[in-house]
Amino acid sequence: MGLSSSVSAADVLQLPMPGDGVVTVLGVAAILVLVGLSAFFSSSEIAMFSLPQHRVDSLVDEGVTGAETIRGMKQNPHRLLVTILVGNNIVNVAMTSIATALFGIYLSRGESVLATTFGITTLVLIFGESAPKSYAVENTESWALRIARPLKLSEYALYPLVVLFDYIVKGVNKVIGGSSAIESTYVTRDEIQDIIETGEREGVIEEEEREMLDRIFRFNNTIAKEVMTPRLDVTAVAKESSVEEAIEKCIQADHERVPVYEGNLDNIIGVVTVRDLVRELRYSEGEPSLARVVKPTLHVPESKNADELLAEMQDNRLQMVTVIDEFGTTEGIITLEDMVEEIVGEILEGDEEAPVEFIEDNVAVVQGEVNIDEVNEILGIDLPEGEEFETLAGFVFNRAGRLVEEGEEIEFDGIRIRIERVDNTRIMSARVTVLDAAETAESIAEEEAAEPGAEPEAPPNDAE
Repeated sequence: MGLSSSVSAADVLQLPMPGDGVVTVLGVAAILVLVGLSAFFSSSEIAMFSLPQHRVDSLVDEGVTGAETIRGMKQNPHRLLVTILVGNNIVNVAMTSIATALFGIYLSRGESVLATTFGITTLVLIFGESAPKSYAVENTESWALRIARPLKLSEYALYPLVVLFDYIVKGVNKVIGGSSAIESTYVTRDEIQDIIETGEREGVIEEEEREMLDRIFRFNNTIAKEVMTPRLDVTAVAKESSVEEAIEKCIQADHERVPVYEGNLDNIIGVVTVRDLVRELRYSEGEPSLARVVKPTLHVPESKNADELLAEMQDNRLQMVTVIDEFGTTEGIITLEDMVEEIVGEILEGDEEAPVEFIEDNVAVVQGEVNIDEVNEILGIDLPEGEEFETLAGFVFNRAGRLVEEGEEIEFDGIRIRIERVDNTRIMSARVTVLDAAETAESIAEEEAAEPGAEPEAPPNDAE
């Protein structure tokens, strides 16, 4: 028995070992295969997670090969991501190990480690990461369909390791207080707005489309007070008015509907339309009555969110609501048209004046009731927006600290505002001029010169 064992050991020792050249060839071949696998996993991550779910559903409905596999994997994105990460890391570690062994044949230990570090890093960065990910970004859909089945097979092959690493990650996250949903990705509002701006620069989105999308984003942060027609501009009819008087009021104001109040404007009881008034006047049985055609309205606080209000108006099929303050006093009214204009922009009728009218590139006449954020956006300026005011007129009053008259001017941070038209105490319009650097410096110099300085000293008296 001992002799047999001795002979076997000798035979093993005498087996021909592959030469350095053969080992090198096999090692290089293995590295090339591993680089390909690294590119596969890297591009898979980009393709699978960049393909939107709605497009996946469309591909499944169209019966495209591989679409069903993609949808199945994306239903468990955590497992999909862990599979890709485990596969990619195994490939990269194996590549580094093989490269270190190969360089060790021809170089010293330190040199082989140095060569592996820089060589494999360069190889992986170019051919295992950058190039495949760039390709996946440009061909997301086609590449995702192509690699769907191989990636699913990889998921099966790596399943034990995926489960193991998944368990370890969850344990570590519990210790450090992190989230186990490592694949959770989301797009913020700022990122979407950046995409919109990029689309405009690239010519994919027109300027008007970008402006509308910007208004949609702002709409979520808009309150009723910023949208309403202020109380001073509200045309209303008293409850005791006749139908003829109500029709005349609507015609004079050029309104299709007006609110109805009892006693005073702080007690709005409903809304009437011209159509209902004419029908009541022409076809009613007996004496026409305004009370019969008054429809109920909704009273909302001035702080109510605009998008919530729009949904409420749609649910209740209301064309007009009343805005009240914390004391129940009527602040103004909001029509469905006002809400729509917040998204699509101003809808002018007849001889209605445009809220902002450019005279020159840097000069515009702006109505006093226009919100500061609109003025900033249209003119490309940065007037402050405070809680004390919301409109251009409010900004002027806040800066002046008193009532202003026609022809007065105020300046702020390179912006000159000249009051064009005043109605009693209201600023109806103002001319806004964006000053260039030279004009701003000149204006500052004039202000400093106008400030009272120290009185000059009396000249010396030589006669003394």
